[in-house]
Amino acid sequence: MPDFKLSAQLKGHEADVRAVAFPSANLVVSTSRDRTVRLWRKTAPQPPTFDETIASQGHGYINSVAFLPPSSEWPEGLVISAGYEAIIEVKRPSLTSTDNADRLLVGHGHNVCTLDVSPAGKYLVSGGWDGKAIIWRTDKWEQAAQLAHDGEVKTIWTVLAFDENTVITGSADAHIRIYDIRKVNNNNEVEPRRTLTTNSVVRALCKLPTGLKKHPSGADFASADNDGIIRLWKLDGTEVGELRGHDSFIYSLACLPNGEIVSGGEDRTVRVWKGSECVQTITHPAISVWTVAVCPENGDIVSGASDHTVRVFTRNPDRAADAEALVQFEETVRTSAIPQQQLGPSINKEQLDPHTWLQTNVGQKDGQVKTVLEENGTIGAYQWSRGEQRWIHVGTVVDSTGSTGRKVPYNGQEYDYVFDVDIKEGAPPLKLPYNLSQNPYEAATKFLGDNELPISYLDQVAQFITSNTQGATIGQSSGLADPYGTEAQSAADQSSQPSPKFLPHTDYLALTVAKSEPVLKKLKSLNEKHILAGNKHISMNPSGLNVVEQALQATMGVQAASQKGKLPPALNDATQSVLSITTQWPYGDRLPALDALRCLVTWPGVATVTDPRGGDIANTALRSALDVQSPIQTDTPLTELAHGIDVSTVNPNNVMMALRTITNLFTTLEGRQLVTSDATNITTVLGRIAGLGEGLSPIGAENNNVQIALTSAIFNFACLGFNERSTVNFTVISNICEIAAAVISRQRDAEVLFRAVMTLGMVLSTGGQAQQVAKALEVGEAIGEAAKKSGEERIKSLAKECYGYLRQ
Repeated sequence: MPDFKLSAQLKGHEADVRAVAFPSANLVVSTSRDRTVRLWRKTAPQPPTFDETIASQGHGYINSVAFLPPSSEWPEGLVISAGYEAIIEVKRPSLTSTDNADRLLVGHGHNVCTLDVSPAGKYLVSGGWDGKAIIWRTDKWEQAAQLAHDGEVKTIWTVLAFDENTVITGSADAHIRIYDIRKVNNNNEVEPRRTLTTNSVVRALCKLPTGLKKHPSGADFASADNDGIIRLWKLDGTEVGELRGHDSFIYSLACLPNGEIVSGGEDRTVRVWKGSECVQTITHPAISVWTVAVCPENGDIVSGASDHTVRVFTRNPDRAADAEALVQFEETVRTSAIPQQQLGPSINKEQLDPHTWLQTNVGQKDGQVKTVLEENGTIGAYQWSRGEQRWIHVGTVVDSTGSTGRKVPYNGQEYDYVFDVDIKEGAPPLKLPYNLSQNPYEAATKFLGDNELPISYLDQVAQFITSNTQGATIGQSSGLADPYGTEAQSAADQSSQPSPKFLPHTDYLALTVAKSEPVLKKLKSLNEKHILAGNKHISMNPSGLNVVEQALQATMGVQAASQKGKLPPALNDATQSVLSITTQWPYGDRLPALDALRCLVTWPGVATVTDPRGGDIANTALRSALDVQSPIQTDTPLTELAHGIDVSTVNPNNVMMALRTITNLFTTLEGRQLVTSDATNITTVLGRIAGLGEGLSPIGAENNNVQIALTSAIFNFACLGFNERSTVNFTVISNICEIAAAVISRQRDAEVLFRAVMTLGMVLSTGGQAQQVAKALEVGEAIGEAAKKSGEERIKSLAKECYGYLRQ
């Protein structure tokens, strides 16, 4: 099968192209942040030439599009588009931007980010940031039903009208839901027939063909997550394969008539997959490839990217662009700048192979990127093309801003530009910092937010940036020069009046303030009670009690400070005894043992101790705090136990001590290894404590100490994700973001709010996929709510830092 070649570049949009449709060989439809829907009609076959028409002009960005096939009622078909205005517009393709729409569909409360039409055109399905997915009948253009999404979904990123009876959705909660839309309940809702769990935010879906051209895996549909993996699924929920090759988020999927899959994403590539293998990688001179679509008539591909351009690619030589256009496209890719951070944390020039390496080595797979040291001292990035059997130069690696000019310092960071912007006559100009690697709209949004200006200025400011940076080299990253704030912190420290700086905070929190005397007194009295009651099988003998007493005196309170570096005697034996108490003593007697445990775990080696009943320390602490039976029950998984508890029977103080134990485990290497190994289950239980889940009440919502412990624990998980990025689990990131948002929605205490926002800030400052998960969960709303609730300047300052990361 020949490689795809460029067929045409369609230029006219003034901002990112966010969605495309390719309904016929002679028609392409595109939508953009420039608030337009554009139709591109082919007017000449060779070289392929398209004429542009603005079909619609909105008041906000438009980021979804679908096409209703021609019918007796609508012989031209219909263009369906939506976006920020949350109104779905239905319009004949022969109409222009000055003509009224044929239909306007109102039902969403926020940005409508995905649309799809059923194969026979009987219904339309839409999804949006409001967490809604709606089925619309196309005969009457009215709502037929809503698709139920349990939990705090927040965003439906993708919908797939699989057939006339089946709809599939992908959402920010990392779930895929499959619906039989014939089964509408009395509330006019359709419950999911099946819910599938993935590792990350689900961003794209596509149907795979059946019959002779079916996918070799037997899959019915494909999904793409923020983890950069394409997953292949049967309708019965069975995952039958994975496609790995993208280096970053995948935003869009489509399927060729022959069953091959096409994908586009943040690594600026479109990839073609045959079976389980990537057979071609098409690099774009852009930051992001937001969208791809396939023409069902001829199998050509169309893409939309952040460089404002729509591109058509073909395997048919008769539809390929002329030689000059092909060379120009390759040259544009070759001369584009690639920020170093996109290829990894650092590149050591001294360890790079020379350019001559490319002459004697072949790539291991299509799309493989190799960096080499060029003769002029620059770093070249080359991509292996399996079809052409050669290394293609795809860019020069530069610093993270993608420019080589002199930097301008501002507020502790360095920028390519710092503009003076006059907003109000008679007032001093405001400073607008901008790096070439940023999207102008994102930089403008941040500027307006930092200066509390109306969002109505967005287009004006973005256009100001664009017009004043014409001719500059655009980099290929959406990050800042120093995304983790280290350079900014250094610069701020040298300033005479530094601004508050909270992110990133790389030290783990610990909750160890305690006195051994009252804990020991309570343990002794309870132990004596059990001995007198004849419960010798659960009581400590004198020697065991003595070991515990020595250990607690060395690890709790004033004595502990002088003992650091000197391991207390029989520490593990004492921990074993305390664990035994927490699992066997009656629920009302466990508090002092849990109090002791949270201090013991701060010592090296303690986290490796286990209990025959409760298991490891983290599991034992949480189970003993939530299970009111004596002894604890171990036949039910901890997460299932947590979700089935009666909140009224649980002692919030026990839960507080268990949460302090989880928090303090992060202070030792063994403790971090333990929580990392079971992070998904632990954070799921923490989510239950926070009240996540339909119909579930939080535990200890009125207990400030519980909330401090809960937010300290989730902060430490966020800190772990920042410090050890290779171990980041995106389900965990999603869990802690949702917990922080839930806490913010219910609490008003300044310290609780601060720790919750710090959690979100640490996730955002981690960058990469962790940051994208937080953005997809719309954590900015929770951060803004915390800033409004609290009058403390530290929370407002922290919120501004978070917004900086949100707008990268």
